[in-house]
Amino acid sequence: MSASRERSESGFVLLVLASAQFLMTLDSSVMNVSIQYVAKDLNTTVTGIQTAITLYTLVMASFMITGGKIGARLGRRRTLAIGLVVYGVGSTVTAAAPNLGVLLFGWSLLEGLGAALILPAIVALVAVNFPEAKRSAAYGMIAAASAIAIAAGPLIGGAVTTFASWRYVFVGEVLVVVVILMALRKVADQPAGPSGRFDLEGAVLSILGLAALVFGVLRSSQWGLITAKPGAPVWFGVSPVVWLVLGGLVLIWAFFEWERYQEGRGGDPLVRPSMLKNAQLAGGLSLFFFQFLVQMGVFFVIPLYLSVVLALSAVQTGARLLPLSLALLVAAVGIPRFLPRAPTRRVVQAGFGAMTVGMLVLIGGISPSSGAEIVFIPMLLMGLGIGALASQLGALTVSAVPDAQSAEVGGLQNTVTNFGASLGTALAGAVLIGALTTTFFAGANANQAIPNSVTQNATVELANGVPFTSDAELKTELAQSDLPQSTQDAIVAENANARLAALRTSLWVLTLFSVMGLFFTRLAPLRPLAKPDAVTDRPATG
Repeated sequence: MSASRERSESGFVLLVLASAQFLMTLDSSVMNVSIQYVAKDLNTTVTGIQTAITLYTLVMASFMITGGKIGARLGRRRTLAIGLVVYGVGSTVTAAAPNLGVLLFGWSLLEGLGAALILPAIVALVAVNFPEAKRSAAYGMIAAASAIAIAAGPLIGGAVTTFASWRYVFVGEVLVVVVILMALRKVADQPAGPSGRFDLEGAVLSILGLAALVFGVLRSSQWGLITAKPGAPVWFGVSPVVWLVLGGLVLIWAFFEWERYQEGRGGDPLVRPSMLKNAQLAGGLSLFFFQFLVQMGVFFVIPLYLSVVLALSAVQTGARLLPLSLALLVAAVGIPRFLPRAPTRRVVQAGFGAMTVGMLVLIGGISPSSGAEIVFIPMLLMGLGIGALASQLGALTVSAVPDAQSAEVGGLQNTVTNFGASLGTALAGAVLIGALTTTFFAGANANQAIPNSVTQNATVELANGVPFTSDAELKTELAQSDLPQSTQDAIVAENANARLAALRTSLWVLTLFSVMGLFFTRLAPLRPLAKPDAVTDRPATG
């Protein structure tokens, strides 16, 4: 085979795998700018759509390790094809969803399950289709595809929602799935692995543990963090959130204990805990977790500020995120190209630093008189930070282990990123609604233009949280009441103040996690990344 033909075929294979990666990542960002439009179309709330976004990444995180192990048994290409079919069916159901329940089934469950089969298979198929000398560049392109999806998602979602309907986003996904399936025959497969006993106990423990933990955080704004809110269920005297979070942590601990037992007796565990003794791998996974927690939390909060507080359309919201998109692409592609010898630790420190400064600038700039231009510099800094991390973290984790364990690392990496993404969306939403509710009622109680009877009635009716709604929507609802105009105006004003306070609070929490990520950058090496001959326990201290 000629060199040019070989390059052409390698490029085609990389395009197919990168397209699949792009599609999976796109679903995590494409609908954030359209949250209020989807909520209105399905007659639900912002919290309902937040639940759908969170559960999509949660299902991926919960089933990712299991999906990777299934791929090892069935063959990676076959598993990728099965995952694409499941994902395509989910996209079809989502496009036709008449209500939130069907949306949760199609988007959160079916698409999440499909992605859990697809993503680990992509990591393994890169190793199969590219020689070691070209593998790092191939993984870099896969990471770039994710970066492009994150960057393009708000623009695509905003344009399609504004000029047509958000449903066409999912119709387009079905078409992309069909094209990828037709091209899969060009991708070399990895032979199916041993067909010994599947670690069913480990799969159940990991799925239940991750699901309970994130679902507990997700419901904290409606049920209460510790003390149950009025009308919320009570489990043994406290909010169910306490038991869900504690139960999730116990189940995750039990999962690792079971995996350690399986590994010790020579079984075939879903995850080998001994791998996590590798400081570089553990550090890379930790950094992935904090990156996606902060990243997806910001992608949930900022579009709400633009679309609800500033009343921008979906396409205008996507346009305001353009600085983030462009800066992300520049950093993700430019750093490996122009700074190939830059110390990994310094790059990831700069990444978390830029994200942190970006959020602090935004917190300081948000005010009742601020306009959409206030997000330009913060989004630019956020994009540079996310792009810097995208340029390094994939190679950081994969280079920590031998090629034979790349697929296993891929499963862990995708589990951690999606767990961080689901937790970030759940946490940002819970803090947002919780702070909004607290601030609104505190302001209403102190406002003499709002009678105590009105506040007391609202406290009962809004026991599960004040909805994050625009001034226009709130005025329309209040106009149907018999409240005096002065009272209506006072309620709108208090809601506007509470919205901004809630946004700041949510951003402060995300900033805290970004700073926490900086502490874990010490686990990234200063030396050039190199592929080890075997997993080692050496510390990654440079």
